[in-house]
Amino acid sequence: MSRSPSTFPWPATLTADRLVLRPIEAGDVPAMVRLWTDAEVRRHLGGPVDKETLRVRERHCVGVRGAFSVTLRTDGSVIGGVQLEPDARRAGRIEVSYQLLPEHWGFGYGREAVAAAVDWVCDWGREATTSGGEEVVAVTQEANVRSRRLLESIGMRQTEAFVEWGAAQVLYVAGPRD
Repeated sequence: MSRSPSTFPWPATLTADRLVLRPIEAGDVPAMVRLWTDAEVRRHLGGPVDKETLRVRERHCVGVRGAFSVTLRTDGSVIGGVQLEPDARRAGRIEVSYQLLPEHWGFGYGREAVAAAVDWVCDWGREATTSGGEEVVAVTQEANVRSRRLLESIGMRQTEAFVEWGAAQVLYVAGPRD
């Protein structure tokens, strides 16, 4: 890697067949709050965030570098979020994280959104670095079978297993792609 992952172009809008990923806007905050407080969404993420964390996120999520609202192309409604950020624990590689509102699970939206984000980072990395590209990582609980299937379905490969936050975790890696 010759360039810091934090230099990926921002703001950015990504498109997929049925989705648009765009920076979080003020009108998206209620949907983000649902993602952060829904017990089912947060089941493998340590549970709903506490009130203080929620207040901070509400005030500071709009336009944050690497934070996308996932919206339907048909009507622009927010169905989830995708975050791309350098992870110091993983040698600064970009980590992708994602959440969808439960009523949108099971339709392939998560796979489509995460694939668009990972492909964008890998494509940017291929153009911006001399090493042939960027690696993107994702961490999920070993018990989160749906998330693991999603990551594997877009070609990410499991490279590590470890315990963190009191639970067995797995690390997936994508890229650099040819």
